[in-house]
Amino acid sequence: MADEKMIIPSHKTPSVTTDRKDERPADVPRTFRGVSHYVLICLVISLYGISYLADRPLLPLATREPDFKRQCAQPEPLFPGKNEELDKLVNIIEGDAFRNASVDRLSGAVQVKTVSFDDLGDVGQDPRWEVFFTFHKFLEKTFPLVHEKLLVEKVNTHGLLYTWKGSDDGLKPTLLMAHQDTVPVPAETIGSWTHPPWSGAYDGKYIWGRGAADCKNTLIALLETLQLLLEANYEPKRTILLSFGFDEEVSGRRGASTLSAFIQDRYGKDGVAVIVDEGASFEETWGTLFAKPGTAEKGYVDIKITVRMPGGHSSIPPDHTSIGVLSEFITKIESEQYPTRLVEENPYYSQLQCGAGYSDSFPKKLKKLLAESTFGKPINCHNRNKPDRLALEAAKQGPAIKYLMQTSQAVDVISGGIKNNALPERATVTVNHRINIGETTKVVTDRLTSLGNEIAKKYNLTLHAFDDSQEGPNSIHLSATFNRLEVAPISPADGSTNSPFATLAGTVRAVYGKKVIVTPGIMTGNTDTRYYWDLTRHIFRFSPGYDADDEVGLGKIHTVDERVSMVNHIHTVRWYVTFVRNMDEARFETDGIAEKIAGKGA
Repeated sequence: MADEKMIIPSHKTPSVTTDRKDERPADVPRTFRGVSHYVLICLVISLYGISYLADRPLLPLATREPDFKRQCAQPEPLFPGKNEELDKLVNIIEGDAFRNASVDRLSGAVQVKTVSFDDLGDVGQDPRWEVFFTFHKFLEKTFPLVHEKLLVEKVNTHGLLYTWKGSDDGLKPTLLMAHQDTVPVPAETIGSWTHPPWSGAYDGKYIWGRGAADCKNTLIALLETLQLLLEANYEPKRTILLSFGFDEEVSGRRGASTLSAFIQDRYGKDGVAVIVDEGASFEETWGTLFAKPGTAEKGYVDIKITVRMPGGHSSIPPDHTSIGVLSEFITKIESEQYPTRLVEENPYYSQLQCGAGYSDSFPKKLKKLLAESTFGKPINCHNRNKPDRLALEAAKQGPAIKYLMQTSQAVDVISGGIKNNALPERATVTVNHRINIGETTKVVTDRLTSLGNEIAKKYNLTLHAFDDSQEGPNSIHLSATFNRLEVAPISPADGSTNSPFATLAGTVRAVYGKKVIVTPGIMTGNTDTRYYWDLTRHIFRFSPGYDADDEVGLGKIHTVDERVSMVNHIHTVRWYVTFVRNMDEARFETDGIAEKIAGKGA
């Protein structure tokens, strides 16, 4: 201490010391850090601003690619427990005897003309419904064991509900669906068919005819499934229900609607474990075979537009008649499409993830955009008014893919005028819309109201838009038809959990092998499941038949030369037999609720 006090700076030391004080190492970094933090914050804000304006997520160069396989978890193939008698069914189903008998059954079903028409009257009053009595007799004759052993109930005369009571009331039922009706065959197209549309002809590969693929094949396969299980002395623990509507092709109001209410009255809300109805099937793309059970369904609304204008003799016409004004309205509608957008809830987003994870030939640009979408969610959520680059890139695959991500509009029915020399006082058009996931029918009604307002002002007409008013003279009237439907609830679809989806996916991979990737799917159309939303969260719209050598697939539904391959049909039966057994062995968290409900009812 004394030596330290002896060290006294010289007279020059203060100036030197002052200079060094300004340059002290401890002070320089502190100042620099303050400036650098400010610069860094400004830089980050600037980059995020640029990212927002450019609609490009800010991705650090070091960010790794998302684990797409993990986001598309695939369950192992799921086989039912060993049972010597039941295990023989696989060989029976794939044998010649069963195949030949199945050809006769499906062919016979096609030959019964169970056609639904848009103008059908009430059940019991319109004689065109009576053909379903004939179809029921055919089913009773073709599947005698099913009709002898199971409870068969007719709902609203023609709806069919088959119940195979399980031994355990605590297990919620498995509900499998199909519909009995078909669309009509226009008389002018009959000559274009390779085989007559109601012949049920078999050429060694295909069953031909209206309804062969939509969906009497499913209906017959389901009854064949129960017949086989009954013959094998199967005793289910979980109740099995078959529900067959009879007017699906005209929106199901008389069939599926009443069947659903009947089932809910018996089992309660959320009283069913799973529902499988017709729907999406298989798709080979990016070098990979995907099974695509539909876990969602687009919304639906038909808009009727009516233009009322003065009539008179056509020799003294106005500049624009009601038909002309309506035509301008239609042109405005078709001049702009709804935006193409892919929200994360849309099942097609999941298929892209599955493709990125499992398909070696998945497009690099699509994969890059998908990765950006995954990492950039906090940014992109603010960019609803900007183009969805991922959706637009995916839509380049064609209209069938584009309309999985876009609200569609189709001018389908138009009428106006009654005579060549009389001005049309009334002209109408119906525009069909299928609503994209993430949107509502209000998107459609708001847009058409805006367009209608423009036309009404231009021609000095009164606009009545969705106000429940009656048509009036000199007006444009907009209304939604009775079958307005919002987007369906999304079914849970995590293949890594103990769930109905995992059971379904495991069944697919058991029947077709691990090469098949199961992904949530979506269709552009709608099914009878629209009436079953309250029965379960687990609704899958899936046609489980697949034939690798069938290039047609389901592409001829609702048109000339509708047909289904027998390989597809046989695989459908095998899948349903396996699925029913797998569901019987599965136990879900919600099954205990069914037991409580049953006990409460007792």
